[in-house]
Amino acid sequence: MSDIAEKFGIKQALKDLGIKDINEGTSTGAEFFGSGEIIESYSPVDGSLIGKVKTTSKEDYEKVMTAATEGFKSWKTMPAPLRGEIVRKFNEELRRLKEPLGKLVSYEMGKSYQEGLGEVQEMIDICDFAVGLSRQLHGLTMHSERPGHRMYEQYHPLGVVGIISAFNFPVAVWSWNTALAWVCGDACVWKGSEKTPITSVACQKIAARVFEENNVPAGISCLVTGDYKVGEMMTTDNRIPLISATGSTRMGRIVASKVAERLGNSLLELGGNNAIIVTPDADIKMTVIGAVFGAVGTAGQRCTSTRRLIIHESIYDKVKDAIVAAYKQLSIGNPLDENNHMGPLIDKDAVKNYQNALTKVVEEGGNIIVEGGVLEGEGFESGCYVKPAIAEAKNSYEIVQHETFAPVLYMMKYSGNIEDAMELQNGVKQGLSSAIMTNNLREAEYFLSVNGSDCGIANVNIGTSGAEIGGAFGGEKDTGGGRESGSDAWKVYMRRQTNTINYTTELPLSQGIKFDL
Repeated sequence: MSDIAEKFGIKQALKDLGIKDINEGTSTGAEFFGSGEIIESYSPVDGSLIGKVKTTSKEDYEKVMTAATEGFKSWKTMPAPLRGEIVRKFNEELRRLKEPLGKLVSYEMGKSYQEGLGEVQEMIDICDFAVGLSRQLHGLTMHSERPGHRMYEQYHPLGVVGIISAFNFPVAVWSWNTALAWVCGDACVWKGSEKTPITSVACQKIAARVFEENNVPAGISCLVTGDYKVGEMMTTDNRIPLISATGSTRMGRIVASKVAERLGNSLLELGGNNAIIVTPDADIKMTVIGAVFGAVGTAGQRCTSTRRLIIHESIYDKVKDAIVAAYKQLSIGNPLDENNHMGPLIDKDAVKNYQNALTKVVEEGGNIIVEGGVLEGEGFESGCYVKPAIAEAKNSYEIVQHETFAPVLYMMKYSGNIEDAMELQNGVKQGLSSAIMTNNLREAEYFLSVNGSDCGIANVNIGTSGAEIGGAFGGEKDTGGGRESGSDAWKVYMRRQTNTINYTTELPLSQGIKFDL
């Protein structure tokens, strides 16, 4: 362990989470572990090796699927409120282990410790939501067109749900899916990101322990580890009726096509290119807070990170000056130190993408107004720390049209009215999160209307970054169209069945057809 890891208690956090010797990979409870190649997890905070995880071989995968499909047979018959009780106990463990798990998230992924704690809190919140939901998995009762008949619909467990999550939210997105899937009666097979395998092992250990203590089949919570090859095992497997995948649009296209070939279902949460519109009636202070956190939070590695700032020309200079001044106050460094606002990017490949974006925007005619660059020297030895940058650019630039997973903010003007701003905001292929800063009721309502934002999330006087558990999370267009978390997102984890009951002594046929025997 490095000096930073020792100072901030990472070794103790691993111990608290039940991780003493990191060599585990594939797991269905405590039954067996992976036998494939080794993944080494290095912290972007200081470049130190956290641990090694064995990946999933084809033989391991078959053991996982056997455990999951067998476990599902008994899990689906347990009454939903009792399944909710198991999730509640899992939730209690998350509350007990919030600090060590949040610390591990911060150290392995690179987000600030506060954000790491916030991510674990999201896990806790979705479990609370799921426990209540376990008593509300309702269908509808409808009037039959035939006398003496009753018609209704109900929802049944879907089966084995495959979850493929990304590095930027290494635990929360898994929980969004698995907490709902569990109360719906499904078993889950999870492929966490190969960039953050230790947090995946930690979560699996927590779930496995809770399930074992409550005599729940271990296969209800399964973990597989590895790269895209392991993901392909899942996407082509007919035993998995639903694949929930979070990641890039490129990855999502591959997953969607593979799952569609076998007529399976996919829930996709893909890239974002999120904008904040700033109108003449905006509160400048609120705008600065929302834009800066949206652009630099998690080092710009959220799917909801603010990428574009669309500002009315009448207040453009005022807003620009305020945001540039705010950037000068940012502190970059070890994310476990709560005095820092921003930590590192996930790895050196992410740093290269960041550098390429800044080069490209200048080549296309953009103007850098807050200079970026890679930080070097003491405290930055991992080579993953960069300075957040701002560039004046046009929405039509090729680089602006693409999502760069880094703290690069593109600033641009609009003239005229709200319709002109909407044209710019909607003028990208992605459609995840959006926001408008205004105190003008008409502008706010237009933004939320059918002619306004084409994104899955549309906020007024709130930034683009983050979302509440109670609402369905997801986006349109190249973002994939999936919905997770709150509202009625639970329905995707179940199969709908329409039932009709004839309580008469006759069998009338539809549309008056006669078939007398």
